[in-house]
Amino acid sequence: MPQKSILLVIGGGVAAYKCLELIRLLRKGGNRVTVALTRAAEQFVTPLSAGALSGAKVYRDLFDLTDEAEMGHIQLSRAADLVVVAPATADLMAKMAQGHADDLASTLLMATDKRVLIAPAMNVRMWQHPATRRNLATLQADGVAVVGPDAGEMACGEFGPGRMAEPAAIMAAVERLLAPSGPLRGRRALVTSGPTHEPIDPVRYIANRSSGKQGAAVAAALAALGAEVTFITGPASAPPPPGARVVRVETALEMLAAVEAALPVDAAVFAAAVADWRAADAPAQKIKKDGSGAPPALSLKENPDILSTVARLTPPRRPALVVGFAAETENVVAHATAKRLRKGCDWIVANDVSPASGVMGGDENAATLITADGAEGWPRLGKAETARRLAVRIAEHFSRIQADT
Repeated sequence: MPQKSILLVIGGGVAAYKCLELIRLLRKGGNRVTVALTRAAEQFVTPLSAGALSGAKVYRDLFDLTDEAEMGHIQLSRAADLVVVAPATADLMAKMAQGHADDLASTLLMATDKRVLIAPAMNVRMWQHPATRRNLATLQADGVAVVGPDAGEMACGEFGPGRMAEPAAIMAAVERLLAPSGPLRGRRALVTSGPTHEPIDPVRYIANRSSGKQGAAVAAALAALGAEVTFITGPASAPPPPGARVVRVETALEMLAAVEAALPVDAAVFAAAVADWRAADAPAQKIKKDGSGAPPALSLKENPDILSTVARLTPPRRPALVVGFAAETENVVAHATAKRLRKGCDWIVANDVSPASGVMGGDENAATLITADGAEGWPRLGKAETARRLAVRIAEHFSRIQADT
């Protein structure tokens, strides 16, 4: 791979110290690294240490007379092949989402015309705050790639999601984004993932145990092979995949609308565990007990079948390859084979989600790929490896199509 230029914006969080190792990894990977420090970041990382490791000048001040005489913030933001923000603090993410440009870091991010990767890091409550979730959704809709955060013990003593991804994981995400080619380069794909939440009233909903891990892994694997991926996810616990455009939804109806808006694509992978039913008439207020001891009657109506709806479209709206997932608890292959025919999709990835399997919400999967040619059983693998196998098969499918034409 030819040498690439990385602009690393270091935010003001405790995790900033990890960026020294990140700089080392980036340089070891053959990249040029230019560092921009926020004022808060200087409390954790010195310009001297960042400059010594990067081998280049460290930028700190928007109003540097020498640099700005040459419109330095524009040049810095445009000369890079990729902009990496680590740690991406809650404040930096808010500035990016709202378009602020009141210091060097935020101005660089506003002025760049290159891809941006952020590695969020903050207290767990800050990460889970509605404002941060809104800002994250805005950034992902703008095409910003995200790596992490991880779950673990914080510097403040709390435990949960919010730890910055390790430097090796950030480096891997950088390599995926800078990959010069891949067998799916030029192909567009969409992946649905996670559960849907179907409101019963303003505080209760119908859902399932899907974590979204498998769908996120599929999206990341397709992006790693060069595909332009739209990742449509319900409320899932899995972090969003790097390299994909993320669209967040709540309900099955919202997911269908997002899928239709993303079409046409070359491949569509429906890994979401969409609720089959929704409340026919969800009241505007919380349902109260009436003292009788009798539960309220809940009237349900069927949700749209997103997989079948897309599979039965006609070209060019119908993707060239439609892949469904079948979560079964018994007679897995037989039920999934029937589902493929019933839904009209090209492939079905069947998996056993019975309680004994530990697949639903877990980190492994035992999948069977079912096509018109039959069933191909895969061994029990991590979900990332299962996703990689599926992505490779999808790439091989399109290579055969291209060879035939």
